[in-house]
Amino acid sequence: MKGDTICALATAQGGAINVIRVSGERAVELVSGIFVPKGNVPLEQRKSHTVIFGDLCTDGSEILDEVLVTVMRAPHSYTGEDSVEISCHASAYITQQVMLSLLDMGARQADPGEFTMRAFLNGKMDLSRAEAVADLVASTSRASHRLAMNQLKGGFSHELGNLRNKLLKLTTLMELELDFGEEDVTFADRGELLQLCDEVETVMSRLAGSFSVGNAVKNGVPVAIVGETNAGKSTLLNALLHEDRAIVSDICGTTRDTIEGTMTLSGVAFRFIDTAGLRETHDVVERMGIERTLEQLKKSSIALWIIDPAAEAKQIEELARKLLPVCEGKKLAILVNKCDVIDPITLSKAMEWAKLMLGKYGNGIEWEQRDMWAISARQGTNMDKLEEFLVRSAAMPSIAAGDVVVTNVRHYEALVRALENIREVKHGLAGGLPGDLVSEHLRAAIGNLSEIVGEVTNDEILGNIFANFCIGK
Repeated sequence: MKGDTICALATAQGGAINVIRVSGERAVELVSGIFVPKGNVPLEQRKSHTVIFGDLCTDGSEILDEVLVTVMRAPHSYTGEDSVEISCHASAYITQQVMLSLLDMGARQADPGEFTMRAFLNGKMDLSRAEAVADLVASTSRASHRLAMNQLKGGFSHELGNLRNKLLKLTTLMELELDFGEEDVTFADRGELLQLCDEVETVMSRLAGSFSVGNAVKNGVPVAIVGETNAGKSTLLNALLHEDRAIVSDICGTTRDTIEGTMTLSGVAFRFIDTAGLRETHDVVERMGIERTLEQLKKSSIALWIIDPAAEAKQIEELARKLLPVCEGKKLAILVNKCDVIDPITLSKAMEWAKLMLGKYGNGIEWEQRDMWAISARQGTNMDKLEEFLVRSAAMPSIAAGDVVVTNVRHYEALVRALENIREVKHGLAGGLPGDLVSEHLRAAIGNLSEIVGEVTNDEILGNIFANFCIGK
């Protein structure tokens, strides 16, 4: 990166001010070429963390804009390099001219996430905290924002640091015994080592176990809307989201692929998946949609089974036979739709038949009597009951400042591998395995934890992580 200076627009369109970030060895020099400060002190002589008012003159004479320029000297900047931020008016023309001038003078357009990647490579933050920056930008609820801030502040890194220190202590003791193997010296009691392993395993298990909550907070609790064709699934999705996300038609099989939408209730994000209707079909495309329906249902935490009460009992049973076994272990609500046009007796019969189907095919489903009611997806009837069910079923624990919850799949997978390594260590210690073999498992556990914070990594992993960032970050 030495000598390579990058620039990018750091603010979203639609505001009154744009901020252009410049970072690298020539950042101050390049901005000085287009910026005339008010007063007699040139930009190169300004101290770090000062804000200077002046004019932008990209063609050398005509004033393009009046701006504020913030100077941050290495290593006391976000990237750890000399950095400059230009705050100009949010004109597309002004922004374009500033960027073109910087590029003409030798800067390069920043890649996605390159400012944060430089912060990581320059030791300003570890990799888990760098990933938290992207989570913070993408946060859509109070809970997801709080988790991202906790990770950005280093709560997760601190936990991992404690674990690695304990593992390093174990490794040191085992390695010492190997060095003095001929003297038959024992540096650590095996019982104490097992106890230390138990402590490490407990913390790792807690962190790995928190992923189910963390993933739901970050990405939204997955809720599958399922049922036969033309039961009102797409109408329900539109009603929940208060927008026409899915096409609604009286023609059966309109939805042939999954359609998603997200909304927040009581601070919890829910990710709704409208699925293809379940029915026997010879249409290849529709059959593929039905297969995706079952796959999405397997991945969901909550299922909303929407029933058309006008359907024949045989149809409902055939659907229940396919649907309910896949709902095992999930929260289920049964919504008998079209109460605005179907008479109460027919609605009641459909509910009773659905209960019978639950008893026949629904072993292992988390369902209560109160989780079935009549709705009108078109009119919005009883949608308040549905929202109450969703919040109750999500059962999200309250997240306080400082709580450490794993939200990243990469972190979770590394923790699971480290947990397996520790269990191998415990097995080896309990079974009298030679110290060199035990040490191999210890080193593997340390390596897996080091991957999370970026002490052990490679270019491919870094590329995948930072490719998901926005360009100005």
